[in-house]
Amino acid sequence: MANFSKSNVPQFSVDVYQNEYLPDGGREVNAIVTVTSTGGGTVGSAAGTTYAPGQGPAAGVVIMVDCSGSMDYPPTKMRNARDATAAAIDTLRDGTYFAVVGGTHVAKEVYPGAGRLAVADRTTREQAKQALRRLSAGGGTAIGTWLRLADRLLSSADVSIRHGILLTDGRNEHESPEDLRTALDSCAGRFTCDARGVGTDWEVKEVTGIASALLGTADIVADPTGLAADFTRMMETAMGKEVADVALRLWTPVGTTIKFVKQVAPTVAELTGRRAEAGPRAGDYPTGSWGDESRDYHVCVEVPTAGLGQEMLAARVSLVVPQPDGSAQNLGAQGLVRAVWTDDMVASTSINPQVAHYTGQAELAQAIQQGLDLRKAGDIDGATAKLGRAVQLASASGNADTAKLLAKVVDVVDAATGTVRLKAKVAEADEMTLETRSTKTVRVKK
Repeated sequence: MANFSKSNVPQFSVDVYQNEYLPDGGREVNAIVTVTSTGGGTVGSAAGTTYAPGQGPAAGVVIMVDCSGSMDYPPTKMRNARDATAAAIDTLRDGTYFAVVGGTHVAKEVYPGAGRLAVADRTTREQAKQALRRLSAGGGTAIGTWLRLADRLLSSADVSIRHGILLTDGRNEHESPEDLRTALDSCAGRFTCDARGVGTDWEVKEVTGIASALLGTADIVADPTGLAADFTRMMETAMGKEVADVALRLWTPVGTTIKFVKQVAPTVAELTGRRAEAGPRAGDYPTGSWGDESRDYHVCVEVPTAGLGQEMLAARVSLVVPQPDGSAQNLGAQGLVRAVWTDDMVASTSINPQVAHYTGQAELAQAIQQGLDLRKAGDIDGATAKLGRAVQLASASGNADTAKLLAKVVDVVDAATGTVRLKAKVAEADEMTLETRSTKTVRVKK
């Protein structure tokens, strides 16, 4: 965690969308908080880009490649993984610290070795790509060991942006779920990590759980030939990050409690349980690293009741970078969540369009996950009902990408009413893609 000068931090802004009006006795306040960072200036920066001292963020990236025995089936899978890692290395910005880890039931340093990170330039990129030839398949899968090694490597350099890219093709069979959870808990807040599953023999909830715990993205690459393009996109995004460890800080007055905080765009991610206390009546919710981008958060606050005509500040939203000494750097953006009690029924019963939209998107993600779980359990009626509701929500909100994925799992009779039939045969890749991408949302239609 480092201090940042004004010259190399994006400008952050906070916008709050809500209906602040509550009926007599009303206590629940809902708001959508849009956080936007602009002007970082390095999104898409790649190999060959250099910075004057102090002008660019110091970044470290560790690429973790599954080298378990199953990566040899088919043999082209490992070759595609090597090619993808090479493409990611080519995308590294000059001056970026990096390493490659080969993961089996143990984690091994592939490049540069000796418990350190290399600094990206023309020579080290070429050396790293030569070292990839040593990647071969054989052994089991213990992802927690890969993550712990990545953490040790990233902590060996003085960098502000710490990021991992993890590729697996199988289930985490050579360590217990508790071991993986312990590893994730120890790595959370220390680096972010994007996780990818290649093929169809891996466990969706493991891969999405890794990405969720480490504030990264998760996706499926069903066809290994798509790995290089996916790795390149991931690395380009990582190279565009300008500031790490940003937290959404919520201050609430006496008698007010936070019911939940969740990211709702570009994906749904629960943050409520990740609160870190930050002084009297304030808490920090981690959001990870930022470049030029915008994200939406749903904040639900319970306030004490007040008389008609009264108003109060329900919550104050700001953005900070917590420091090791317990202080925090304020990023200069703030938003206010308000509550006003009224006897105007129209005012107090109208739902803000942003709140309504994202409530539906969160329900959409949940309906997909529940529907697929019920389908696997053999509950046809339950699965049909949940996936039908998902089709209805995707249609109403304009989430065309999710609607297309749903149509590969169910036959849509009437999208508006959510009338569907489960397909008799569903390709495993199609079902896994729907589950992996179920949390992806669309922004509210203006």
